Amino acid sequence: MSAAGGSLPGPDGRLRCGWGLSAEDYVAYHDEEWGRPVRGDDALFERMCLEAFQSGLSWITILRRREGFRRAFAGFRIAEVAAYTDEDTERLLADTGIIRNRAKIEATVANARTAAGLAPGELDALIWSYAPDPAGRPVPLTLADVPAVTPESTALAKALKKRGFRFVGPTTAYALMQACGLVDDHLADCFARGSAVVAS
Repeated sequence: MSAAGGSLPGPDGRLRCGWGLSAEDYVAYHDEEWGRPVRGDDALFERMCLEAFQSGLSWITILRRREGFRRAFAGFRIAEVAAYTDEDTERLLADTGIIRNRAKIEATVANARTAAGLAPGELDALIWSYAPDPAGRPVPLTLADVPAVTPESTALAKALKKRGFRFVGPTTAYALMQACGLVDDHLADCFARGSAVVAS
């Protein structure tokens, strides 16, 4: 990435957020997914779980194991993961396709059970209710302008924890908001800026 932390030209000449070129696996994720709206309880549950697993690790570590995570956690279908047993936890602890962290695995199952107790669409509505008004947010010019925590992510983390969700602190909540298009943190001159259509 550039010294100023701004956008950089990729092999195709298009400007991208510097991190989006820092590893080959990041290019497609940056171009096609990060910052684009994600809706649906299961889809948001997957992103919440992956962001929780990322805590303390680099995102590339999670991204490269994403298919392994999907196989291990039944495609992140809430109802199926909610039915996991202690035997499933032990199976997951032996699964080299994921991050074998007992606390995070147990939190994923517990979070599925919490999500399963919500009405259909309630998790989606809850998360998206914390999307800030894009008109009130400055457009980041460099990576240094992108926050790690915001008042909205702090409030979202508090709301999720109140309902019983685990591993969803303010930083993880903000990463979820970025990944799922609740905010558009692509840099001002990044070609993907504006690809997110934040729900009203």
